[in-house]
Amino acid sequence: MKIDTLDKVKELITGEGKTVEFKKTTGQLERGMETICAFLNGEGGTVLFGVHDSGKILGQEVADTTKRDIANAINRIEPQAEVQIGYVPLPDSDKQIITLHVEEARYERPFTYKGCPYHRIESVTTTMPQAVYNDLLMARDGHKYRWEKFEDKDLSLKDLDENEILKTVRLGINAGRLPENTGTNIISILEKFELMHNGILNNAAVVLFAKPDIYGYTQCLLRLARFRGTDKMEFIDSQRIKGNIFLLFDAAMAFIFKHLSLSGKIEGFEREEQLTVPYKAIREGVINSLCHRCYREPGGSVGIAIYDDRVEIENPGTLPKGWDMNKFLTEHESQPQNPLIANVLYKRKVLESWGRGINLIMEECEKANLPKPEFKVSGNAMRLIFRYASINNPTSTTQVPHNYHITTAQVRALVDVVSDGVYSVKEIMEKLELKNRSYFSKEYLKPAMEGLFIEPIYPEQLNHPKQKYRLTEKGKALLK
Repeated sequence: MKIDTLDKVKELITGEGKTVEFKKTTGQLERGMETICAFLNGEGGTVLFGVHDSGKILGQEVADTTKRDIANAINRIEPQAEVQIGYVPLPDSDKQIITLHVEEARYERPFTYKGCPYHRIESVTTTMPQAVYNDLLMARDGHKYRWEKFEDKDLSLKDLDENEILKTVRLGINAGRLPENTGTNIISILEKFELMHNGILNNAAVVLFAKPDIYGYTQCLLRLARFRGTDKMEFIDSQRIKGNIFLLFDAAMAFIFKHLSLSGKIEGFEREEQLTVPYKAIREGVINSLCHRCYREPGGSVGIAIYDDRVEIENPGTLPKGWDMNKFLTEHESQPQNPLIANVLYKRKVLESWGRGINLIMEECEKANLPKPEFKVSGNAMRLIFRYASINNPTSTTQVPHNYHITTAQVRALVDVVSDGVYSVKEIMEKLELKNRSYFSKEYLKPAMEGLFIEPIYPEQLNHPKQKYRLTEKGKALLK
């Protein structure tokens, strides 16, 4: 916006505010430049020199030294900014109004003046808090300062689940997304996945492969709730689970299967169970929320809430830089918030690439004659909402029927370690690094046997002194 006439100046003089500041003379140039810096970090704005705080036009004499001082001050803004300078003469006077105007510079901020950042709160210019500065810096140079890339020298290999790492390699090779010669050397695998450099692990390694009891990393949390009715006044079931992304994903899907109604249809000779919300759609929503969320804030977490009329999946984060909802909801390139994490999920064939996830969710809901899923951005969080076809067909609050057994994360872990071997309870517990036999029996062994994923070699004598366990055909199928 070019300000080169007195009429344009008068249009601006309606009182100081979020985008206009008055200064009597360039004797207040330093304060004026701090405000210009604040405008650059906000929505843009104008500083008028030669105007009283009340809005009365005073003007000031402009010498060559004045112009040099202004130019030198502008050069002390970093990064370099475009500041429009105007000199508006007053009628019947040697005095002028000096105008400094900047447009919004969303993709270049944060700006500093003399090494200090400023921002605007209503009509007041103040030093920018470090947290705000960091947020702007992350928005601008996120690829340099991504949380997933930060190294943690206190991490070691013993903090990671080796079985999960090897399982990722196995599944990646089976899917044709990893070469056959990837090998089984844990350090080599982590380096290939860019999760370790010079022997130091980064945060992405924790998100992907950490053991559930790892200290810190409070953001590796999943909140699950089933509410009665359509609000949060009363809940029927509530869980908080901490762990790596694969454990959280399995827990989320088990919870969803537990609380969503099932219906069946015959496909060929087999009965296919269907959820109230299409499995592929809700699966894609869950994995996207875990993969593409913002992990930087320690208090952030993914939340899944099931109501009588809808399912909501919420995660911390916003749209990529330069995106709006229209671009998000139409065909677009893949631009993951956490590319290291997304790459491993892609290799394991948990996540597809090429930005197909949103279209898949839409298509699956359309095929099921459900309302179009809603995507909402509020503050620093994104929400995906699946609404049911009719409130007269609410979700179930009982356990999934026995013909649709829930495969928990613990059962999956047990199946993984048994694999093609035959092991005793003690040997299985050692592989799982568990010490509490009662907990192991309740959460791992019993549900795995009830689900017919494993079987004892002495079925008639469960307490046989040489009792061991192996996978059933169903267990082998799950392993594949």
